[in-house]
Amino acid sequence: MDLKKLLNKEQYEAAVTVNGPLLILAGAGSGKTRVLTYRIAHMIEDLDIYPSKILAITFTNKAAEEMRERIRVLVGDQVDSMWVSTFHSSCVRILRREIDKLGYNKNFAIYDSYDQKVLMKQCMEELNINDKDITDREIINKIGEQKDNLISPEKFKKENGNNFRLNKIADTYLLYQKKLKNNNALDFDDLIYKTVELFKKNPDVLEFYQRKFQYIMVDEYQDTNKSQYELVRLLAVAHKNICVVGDDDQCIYAWRGADITNILDFEKDYPQAKVVKLEQNYRSKANILKAANDVIKNNAQRKNKMLRTDSDSGQKIKIYRSHSDIDEGMYVSSQIKKIKQEQNKSFKDFTVLYRTNAQSRIFEDVFMKSNIPYRIIGGLKFYDRKEIKDIMAYLKFINNPLDDISLRRIINVPKRSIGDSTVQKVQEFASSMDECMYSVLLDVEQVLNLPTRAVSSIKKFVSLINSFIRSRDQISVSTLIKEILDSTGYLQELKSSKDIDDLSRVENLKELVSAAAEFESSSEDKSLSAFLEKVTLVSDIDNFNEDADTVVMMTVHSAKGLEFPVVFMVGMENGIFPGSQSLNDFSEMEESRRLCYVGITRAKEQLYMTSAETRRVFGRTVSYSQSDFIDEISVDLKEYEGAIRRSFPSFGGSNNVGINSNLNRGISSNQSRGISGNGPRSSFNSIKPPITVPSSMSYTATDRNDKESSTNSLKPENVKAGVKVKHSKFGVGTIVSVSKSGSDIRLTIAFDKMGIKNLMYGVAPLEAV
Repeated sequence: MDLKKLLNKEQYEAAVTVNGPLLILAGAGSGKTRVLTYRIAHMIEDLDIYPSKILAITFTNKAAEEMRERIRVLVGDQVDSMWVSTFHSSCVRILRREIDKLGYNKNFAIYDSYDQKVLMKQCMEELNINDKDITDREIINKIGEQKDNLISPEKFKKENGNNFRLNKIADTYLLYQKKLKNNNALDFDDLIYKTVELFKKNPDVLEFYQRKFQYIMVDEYQDTNKSQYELVRLLAVAHKNICVVGDDDQCIYAWRGADITNILDFEKDYPQAKVVKLEQNYRSKANILKAANDVIKNNAQRKNKMLRTDSDSGQKIKIYRSHSDIDEGMYVSSQIKKIKQEQNKSFKDFTVLYRTNAQSRIFEDVFMKSNIPYRIIGGLKFYDRKEIKDIMAYLKFINNPLDDISLRRIINVPKRSIGDSTVQKVQEFASSMDECMYSVLLDVEQVLNLPTRAVSSIKKFVSLINSFIRSRDQISVSTLIKEILDSTGYLQELKSSKDIDDLSRVENLKELVSAAAEFESSSEDKSLSAFLEKVTLVSDIDNFNEDADTVVMMTVHSAKGLEFPVVFMVGMENGIFPGSQSLNDFSEMEESRRLCYVGITRAKEQLYMTSAETRRVFGRTVSYSQSDFIDEISVDLKEYEGAIRRSFPSFGGSNNVGINSNLNRGISSNQSRGISGNGPRSSFNSIKPPITVPSSMSYTATDRNDKESSTNSLKPENVKAGVKVKHSKFGVGTIVSVSKSGSDIRLTIAFDKMGIKNLMYGVAPLEAV
């Protein structure tokens, strides 16, 4: 086959470089799968390399199947002699043949997460470990982390003998591995861990597979962890015909164990390595690629490369700063409808990308009201998430104590020693008396012969529910939700968990409180019944077909590998994207920037980046500055939507990298932030031009509530939107808007810790920061 006609210059170079170590740095949309498949076809068809000598490793079964079928088109059934599979599938094949050398039978079982949990509970019971002190999930996750890093239970025990908590986990790790072996079983993390152990303890076995796999190819190399890295290193050390493909700029799974240094240090591991950069992009318009390049070049930990395209410039990146998170949702909705009509697009051409799943709620509500069909990838719809359903069940039952379905869901959530057998007895008695279950619970001592502990737990539950019922008409829905979360211990249980998924659930519950607060501020009928009705109308419309014409919503993590004509990256604010933890942590900031790069490069034709001046978090209005990632994009690539709008000054810390980089390119700080020239814009008519405070305006100490007169006092010329100020009581904040109020000036200020406040300039004790 004539590869020169089928591939571009760089792709061709990568495809025909077969011997020796090769690093293919494949930028987003650069055709890496095409290169890999033609490279394999070239090896088989042109170089007469036996297919059985080739090992091609991917990360997902879907990717492996796609690669296998594309190779089949080129070389036919010869692909069946190759190993084209995931890391774990390859290891299972090896272990099925060789695991007896580690003392296991070859018919070993592979435990799934449920099996793991059952076995872990047995270990915890034997070791008298209370799951209230250390949960089974925490221990399982910690053990998985050790296996990914090739740390044995003995080594983990030795390293943590002086740490009470980790020492307990080490004891469990030891017993857990013993029980696995007694059961002739491996868990999922064992598959790679045990294969590496096999190779290190049995050099003859390793030598056999080194001879078998003389040519090794690894896709998505930037996502490999230590155990995967070591597995590949051991197999490749004999012949060094190793080809790894990846993009360090798309390493976004550090929280899952991925180690970016594996790809960054490839040339240190293999000094004779050849490096080929695939920088020609076949996906996106030029302006989108330039924006991606502008952002990612601010990372220090990366290989130098620059995406390019033969495509036209396309539209500029649309930047929109809304007044609130609701307005942000409405703006996205209106743009989807507008573009769909004007450009004859389908709903499936649009995607909304956010940092966390909790952000989907606003867009779900707005899309429902706007009749825009949608589906969520990589997550449940907001009101279908377990934690949301749990709290909604409390609300439904408090509103209607006849609701046995909701009662059964909440009676032992969180756990309160009311077991399934007790619930079943209550249900059976209620049915025999033709009563609701709650009537039985109210008189449980008289009607049922239950253990004392169960009766005591039921009485406490009934007392709790009665208190909620008494207060439901006296307090707001958002306050009621907070009371449920606090009084039941539901929120505290999640906060105390070491499971990263539970931290996400806390954020979702905060979003539920925000939804209730939003309902209260916008609805005439603020009752619990009205809120439940509103939510039911939203959550009942469900189950869109994945192939249907719908807008796709997902986290940026879930979007990796996908592409869409029109992309909306929402919630682009410091504190959200990048997250608050990233602002003061160099490595996390770099990963957040890589995540932003991934989001930008999902767009083929149009990219929108939106943020909000205010949004509700846990029922409280907060304000975040526009993301510094937006500031890192060159001014000539951006187009601000609506009327002139000033972004807030950014937080201090590592997120100032983008501003500094703009300054280094000769762009002023004000230009970078859009404060002058073509600044950020918004369509809200309620935003008025800045009000000038007359320099002659003065106030006495009495007028200022005894505010001390000093050079630090807020001067009239500094009274304008975007200025940082300090209040003696509320702390540091940012002026959002300025308006005349009689002879004084009304200031709307977003305080970092106290939310939005309206203050009068003449009397507020304010100082410039």
